[in-house]
Amino acid sequence: MKKLLILGAFAILGGVAQAQEGLKLGGHIGAPVGDASRYSPFTFGVDGAYMWNIAKSFDLGIATGYSHFVGKDYEFRGDRYKSDDFGFIPIAVAGKYSFAKAPIFVALDLGYAISVKDGMDGGLYAQPKFGYQKNTMELYVGYQTIGSRRDFDRERIENNFGAINFGINFYIK
Repeated sequence: MKKLLILGAFAILGGVAQAQEGLKLGGHIGAPVGDASRYSPFTFGVDGAYMWNIAKSFDLGIATGYSHFVGKDYEFRGDRYKSDDFGFIPIAVAGKYSFAKAPIFVALDLGYAISVKDGMDGGLYAQPKFGYQKNTMELYVGYQTIGSRRDFDRERIENNFGAINFGINFYIK
C-alpha cells in the first residue's frame, strides 16, 4: 500500500509538471526539533507544488516532495543506539496568502506524510511558512511537523518529527 501511495504522489507531480501553469519546484534544509532532534542532526529535501489563484492575493493548490532526516547516535532509556536515515513524502493541500504592498507571504501545507522507512508509520503533516517572493522565486522559513509512530524494542513509540526549515522554490511558467 505504501508503495502505491508513493507512486501516486509522483504520478500527480509528474502530471502537474506537464501543465507548467502555477508549478513551483525547490528544496529545503533544516534543523530537526522535538523528537526528531533525538534521532537526526540535519534534514534536507525537495519540494513541489501546483498552485491556482483563487482570489486576489490567495493561492490554493497541492504539494508534495521528500524530506530526508540524517540518522545519528542517540540514547534511549540508558542504552546507546544508532538511528538509520529516514524520510517522508508529504501529500498536502497548500494555501498561500501574499500581502498586496509587500513582497512577503504566509502559507500553510496540511496533509499526510508517508514514511519511506519500514517500522515507521506516516502521519499528519503540517508546515506553516513565512517568506519573501519575487516573480521567479520565493524564499521561506517554515516549521515542518509530522506525527508518526515507530516500532522500538517491541513497543510502539509516538513521535512528533519536526524541523525548522529554510527553503527556496522556483516558479516554472
